[in-house]
Amino acid sequence: MARINYDLQNDVLDDTQKVVTSTWSDNTNALTSVHTSSIQADFAEATSKGAFYIDVYHIATGSAGSAVQYSIAYGHKAGSGSLNFTNSENAYGISPSRVNYNQYRQLVFGDENQQFTFPGDGSTDAFVPDDIYIININRARYKNNLKVSTLNLKISGSGDGTLGILELTDDSITSTGSAVMTNAGRQFNIVSGSSGIRSGSTNIQVTNSGSYGLFYPDSGFIVLNPAAISHYITESTPDLSSNLANNNHQKLLDCIGDRFGGGGNSFIVDSEEKISSKYYFTRIKNSEFNFTTNPSFIDATGNLRYSSMEGNPKVYITTIGLYNDTDDLIAVAKLSQPIAKDFTKEALIRVKLDY
Repeated sequence: MARINYDLQNDVLDDTQKVVTSTWSDNTNALTSVHTSSIQADFAEATSKGAFYIDVYHIATGSAGSAVQYSIAYGHKAGSGSLNFTNSENAYGISPSRVNYNQYRQLVFGDENQQFTFPGDGSTDAFVPDDIYIININRARYKNNLKVSTLNLKISGSGDGTLGILELTDDSITSTGSAVMTNAGRQFNIVSGSSGIRSGSTNIQVTNSGSYGLFYPDSGFIVLNPAAISHYITESTPDLSSNLANNNHQKLLDCIGDRFGGGGNSFIVDSEEKISSKYYFTRIKNSEFNFTTNPSFIDATGNLRYSSMEGNPKVYITTIGLYNDTDDLIAVAKLSQPIAKDFTKEALIRVKLDY
């Protein structure tokens, strides 16, 4: 087995590329249907998973390859909108909605006293509601991060008595460089529009309700403002009754899944992944590697079995193995087809190692 020692300055190159793909399974661009599990989406008890969030699958849960794409949750600062864990005197408001709200404000602010704030409409102060909707993309789906400007979420239902669609995106293109840094990474506003471009008015807000929401691409989740969403899609309006299983997260899911008609069932967002590569330029000179290393070509006395190999040997390069300093094999590169080698030929083989 012949060896080459690489010159780390001239023969080895490091490179990093960003690869953008669809976030959803099967390379689906637009998720146009929602599927849930009746077992997981159980709202009967305050401690059941379904009381906290609903997992959404891209195909029926009984189908081969079915996988969770994202989850929907509802949070309320005081715990309204869901059952209390217990009904003892000191446990009022201790419920799944309160746990959800506290979880996400800790993720974003790292402070249990902070509240999600949505910008005002220019004539009013910022809107600080007590509740939020959360869309959390499955961790395995978004790789390093979600790509800004690819978010296109349609929510449908009836606003003023007629069916309508609310099309939401982030404002990363309209307001380039406007990201706010948080504990959860970059934060962008959710606005009406498409592919990172705000549509209509220069304001990003709904009158007296604040903006539609906030987008956290580095942590893979979206926080929506129920007051602004329900301004146009009334079916998404949360029920704020205390100590009741109001299943508010199901209301938003129904609007995303176009249960009420209007054609709003489309959810697009791409994921972004950094792939680091190391290139090894394997340089084979004309005087090198012209004899086979196959032991079957040599007889017991050390002579070539085939006279045609004498003087003008012809061999083929099929495989390159990469070894560390202690001679451990760490990677193997197989050529798509063998390369003929003799004294009249030289070769340069580029080996790419992704990690």
